[in-house]
Parts: sequence; structure tokens; C-alpha cells
Amino acid sequence: MRNIRKAQDNDWERIWPIFHEVVRAGDTYAYDSNTSKDRGRVLWLDNPRETFVVEDSGDIVGTYYIKTNQSGPGSHVCNCGYMVASTARGKGVATTMCEHSQKRARDLGYLAMQFNFVAASNQGALALWHTLGFDTVGTLPKAFNHPRDGLIDAYVMYKTL
Repeated sequence: MRNIRKAQDNDWERIWPIFHEVVRAGDTYAYDSNTSKDRGRVLWLDNPRETFVVEDSGDIVGTYYIKTNQSGPGSHVCNCGYMVASTARGKGVATTMCEHSQKRARDLGYLAMQFNFVAASNQGALALWHTLGFDTVGTLPKAFNHPRDGLIDAYVMYKTL
């Protein structure tokens, strides 16, 4: 049975393998593929406004963060990042997290959600975000250096909540 809950400090040891696997691949996030465990914790657990985990039968199979995208006049728009363990991909974990994050964003007072940098090669995420009502509002030409495909586009995606 799946459960989504706020991440706690002691969850980092179980989040790290997911974070490390995704970041090490270098094909979806614009983090250095050699991001250290300590730096990863700052990026994923310490800096965001909130971080959540998805548990399935006691195992953490996914995680997401929510944070304010810009300060001041842009503070009504949030940004989220999602990671799913390779063993749980294709099982609806990302859908569950995105739906949860939109509800949580509204509860926190955000009026919109923006994804700043979705690699064009991340076809699964692009299709899912479109299905969940996000529009592609901008293209960043050759902004992502994919480890196999070289310089590819990245997209900015947006949804009013």
C-alpha cells in the first residue's frame, strides 16, 4: 500500500540511493552527476520548502520537493522536482506524486506550478506532465548536455493551480 508523507531528516539515508541513481545517470536533472551525498541532501532535503517520500510496503520508492520558484512578486508560483526509484518506474508513482504536489501547493497558497528545466529526451515525464495539465511555455535551445545525445533542448512547463 502506498503512503505519501513529509520526509524526515532520518529519511535521507533511504532517499539518497534514489537521488544518486537519478543524478548519476545525468539524463534528466541538471545536477552534476558527481553530486556528493552531503550536497544532495542540501539540494533535495534542506533547501526546499517541503520534501515528501512515497512509501510502498515500507520502502521509499519515490520522493519530491516543493519550493517557491522565485521570490517577491513571483512567490505565488512553486517549483517541484520528482524522482522515482528505477524498480518502481512505470507503476504510477510519478503520477501520484505530481497529483499530491499540486494539492499541497494549493494548500500552501501557491497559484501556479512551473517546471524550469525538463530535458527534451525525458519523453515519459513530458507526456505525463501534459496529461496532468501542464503546458510547455518555453523552449531553451540546446540547454541540456545529455550524456548520449549531446546538446538537446529543455522545456519550461507551467500550470495554473
